[in-house]
Amino acid sequence: MDAVQPAEQARPIELRPLTLADPLRWLRAGWQDFTRQPGIGAFYGLCFMVMGWLLMLVFEHAPAWTLALSAGFLLMGPFVCMGLYQVSRRMEAGEPVTLLDSLTAWRHQGGQMAIFGFVLLVLEMLWGRASLVVFAVSFDGMPDFKGSLLALLNPQNIEFIVAYLCVGAVFAGLIFSVSVISIPMMLDRQVDAITAGLTSLRLVLSQPWVMLTWGAAITLLIVLALLPWFFGLLVVGPVVGHATWHAYRGAVVRESES
Repeated sequence: MDAVQPAEQARPIELRPLTLADPLRWLRAGWQDFTRQPGIGAFYGLCFMVMGWLLMLVFEHAPAWTLALSAGFLLMGPFVCMGLYQVSRRMEAGEPVTLLDSLTAWRHQGGQMAIFGFVLLVLEMLWGRASLVVFAVSFDGMPDFKGSLLALLNPQNIEFIVAYLCVGAVFAGLIFSVSVISIPMMLDRQVDAITAGLTSLRLVLSQPWVMLTWGAAITLLIVLALLPWFFGLLVVGPVVGHATWHAYRGAVVRESES
């Protein structure tokens, strides 16, 4: 299933014009999918919550590893959501939905998914390296995670804070831009990882305000879900996952319509 059809490669992927009301519509559709399959959604929500608990455990006992583990979880997030995309896709098509099928959704384009995962991994490593450079230039030696938090919260380090946040914003924006609809697209179509990533980037560049609103909505919901000991991820995680599928559907013209 990894082979990409030449016709699919040659035909440009069309994008729909979006409005600022679309992100709310995607979230509403994601909530509806969650309520239709709450058991599967709760399973994935539990996975997100356990990932959060692991971060807290590592922070308490080995704070130096927390940043690395956080980056790993950030990388894993879109691929964990792949099962939720599969659930939404099958419900949309009127096909039966099972947890096992969602867990094996990656088989559809395993090779291309692996390539895309490697690209995200490289971006994560570059992000981490750039952050280390900012720390090294700003301080003598490298602080542990607790020291990093103290540095970020200290108003006397305003130049460091601005530089650190700017570096983070650049890499987070790049990762969001190339991945916002890439994995749902590879799950739905026979496209390669590069085509999916470039199409996602083209969507963000062509309609920046809508996609900025979408990214801000996701960030706000996840931050709020983290506050009560990550319990909010039981619902927010799967809802955002389902909503991402609908964002892809809303932004990309279907093959049958092009």
